Amino acid sequence: MYSAVRDQLAGELDDIRTAGLFKHERRISSPQSSHIMAGALDAGDADVLNFCANNYLGLADHPDIIASAKNALDERGFGMASVRFICGTQDLHLELEHRVSQFLGTEDTILFSSCFDANGGVFESLLGAEDAVISDSLNHASIIDGIRLSKAQRFRYANRDMADLEAKLQEAAGARRRLVVTDGVFSMDGYLAPLEAICDLAERYDAMVMVDDSHAVGFMGSTGAGTPEHAGVASRVDIFTGTFGKALGGASGGYVAARAEIVALLRQRARPYLFSNSLAPSIVAATLTALDLVQNSGELRGTLTANAALFRRRMTEEGFDLLEGEHAIIPVMFGDAVLAARTADAMLAHGVFVTAFSYPVVPKGAARIRVQLSAAHTDEDIEACVQAFVAARDDVAGEGAGAEAAGAPGAHVGGA
Repeated sequence: MYSAVRDQLAGELDDIRTAGLFKHERRISSPQSSHIMAGALDAGDADVLNFCANNYLGLADHPDIIASAKNALDERGFGMASVRFICGTQDLHLELEHRVSQFLGTEDTILFSSCFDANGGVFESLLGAEDAVISDSLNHASIIDGIRLSKAQRFRYANRDMADLEAKLQEAAGARRRLVVTDGVFSMDGYLAPLEAICDLAERYDAMVMVDDSHAVGFMGSTGAGTPEHAGVASRVDIFTGTFGKALGGASGGYVAARAEIVALLRQRARPYLFSNSLAPSIVAATLTALDLVQNSGELRGTLTANAALFRRRMTEEGFDLLEGEHAIIPVMFGDAVLAARTADAMLAHGVFVTAFSYPVVPKGAARIRVQLSAAHTDEDIEACVQAFVAARDDVAGEGAGAEAAGAPGAHVGGA
């Protein structure tokens, strides 16, 4: 039986390669940092600048975080070997939940093995067939998959379009419960959700608000509490979800921080919580230290903001097409998937590690290299990245000219 399936799958993979959409992983042989040892899977590693990690505050290799993880291994062991409600809850888990609630200003928090699981557990637990969920069209895949698990009525509004959101709220007027859900930051574009307007509409139509703040918690807002704090609406958001795998140390784990009754119900019903092992003690202890660092990281947040502004200015001066924004996610637009992929490959040869994104991760015709700044980057690192873009642009254009001269079909390469 599998021989036929194998041929079918091989054909699908060939189609992906032909379309220029095949995603190649690169090996890293060092800790995650602004400078890493990396290379293609079939080549040797080199010391390169890293501009594609979610390591926004540069904490992934912080010595205090590593020390906390090592101490927890000695004091609390390697893993829990159980789920929370059986025998998988340590004092560390309870402390982290309390700390997250304090940090975000919520009544309670529940931990998950990832934010994907957190989003996977919310909707099915809270919403039934008589309820409605209204979701931004560009929300993260974990939100989309979580909604699919629910029997709730589903409405989708155009990205950040408040007129469309209001129309969908009106359509859902007959539902028992209404939940508006949005990313705080849309990770492929770096755009911020208009949270004040969302909260205004939700209150007008008696709906709850949920924000996945994975790409903002730790560094946006006056204390780093994320986009709701940045927008001045933290007290008006009912459900926060997020990850510890980006700015908060970069390991793994996620959470739902919310009204007390919501968290209590999730502890009883959320399947990813009830049927997945607890977070490893070393990750929990290290995340507690990461929160300590974040709550005293005003200087790091300032450096990150300045780094993003510097990169935007220099890339604009060099003639590249950037999406506008204020976030440390800065997409450099190429349109063509093959061009974006070839540019990213060329940049690695110039000592800079970036990743190209194309369909289906982003819309067709909107291929890009998503650059992510870190507080660990220096001005010199940023200039080196800009110069690598310039050199890669010249390399790829030269390859195209050479192919055209040789009469190769389809060899034209557009400008960046």
